[in-house]
Amino acid sequence: MTDNYRAEVGHINFLNVLPLNYFYATGGAKDFNLTLGVPALVNEKMKNNLLDVSLMSSIEYARQNKNLVLVPKICIRAEGDVTSIILISKKPIDELDAERIAITAKSATAHCLLKIILAESYNVKPQYVVEHLNVESPVPADATAALFIGDEALYLHLHRQEKFFYYDLGNEWHKLTGLQMVYAVWAAREDFVRNYPALFYKTCKMIYDGLKFGLQNKSAAINSVLKSVPFTFAELDKYLGGVIKWDLTSQGIDALKFFYRLAHKNNLLQEVPNFAPQEVF
Repeated sequence: MTDNYRAEVGHINFLNVLPLNYFYATGGAKDFNLTLGVPALVNEKMKNNLLDVSLMSSIEYARQNKNLVLVPKICIRAEGDVTSIILISKKPIDELDAERIAITAKSATAHCLLKIILAESYNVKPQYVVEHLNVESPVPADATAALFIGDEALYLHLHRQEKFFYYDLGNEWHKLTGLQMVYAVWAAREDFVRNYPALFYKTCKMIYDGLKFGLQNKSAAINSVLKSVPFTFAELDKYLGGVIKWDLTSQGIDALKFFYRLAHKNNLLQEVPNFAPQEVF
């Protein structure tokens, strides 16, 4: 251990954390090493001990739980419609039994969420295949439906084609359970917390303060990306804070635990983790 150790921090570079993206892009990442990527990338880097603290898929946190500490008070969640996890189908959702569903390689939580919803709400068992998906032809020719996440899903949600059926998985989860859904959490490696407690505190505070800064400057954050994304200011303003929320509450913890129980029931999780957020502040 050295006093000048720089924390390795992972971040999912989606619009659902645009306020924090803005903080990092305007100099907030100068005190640590930042890795940007899709959920699958940062999940794998956490698994291989290449990151100290990271935003990660909530289901992957459960799978790696024994080696991780849950950062409190912060997450990515929605209380109903999420608008950025979308199943697009050529058939109604209750007619997908034995049909082929193409799923993006970018996610982990969305995969589990889809499988739980189809099993628990509709009693259907499709064939799942991981494929590269594109918004121009959202459902591949050899599939009946496709699962999109993140910015691409948000675009498809806002630009629907009449020939397809669209299902918001946040809405489907809420119909099934009556609960909010926590899609991603921040977590830290247990040995990092143990060996560098002051740096763990500093890193968590940076993330909290960075999100707060981004929200205080939400208009500037949105304007900073408008030239490079296919969304209007109004669309992103509604999405950020109106749909997506970032506070991890006790209700969110309860929803996570219920999600993990259903994942275990459907053989998507080997065991239900016993966890509580690490108290930092």
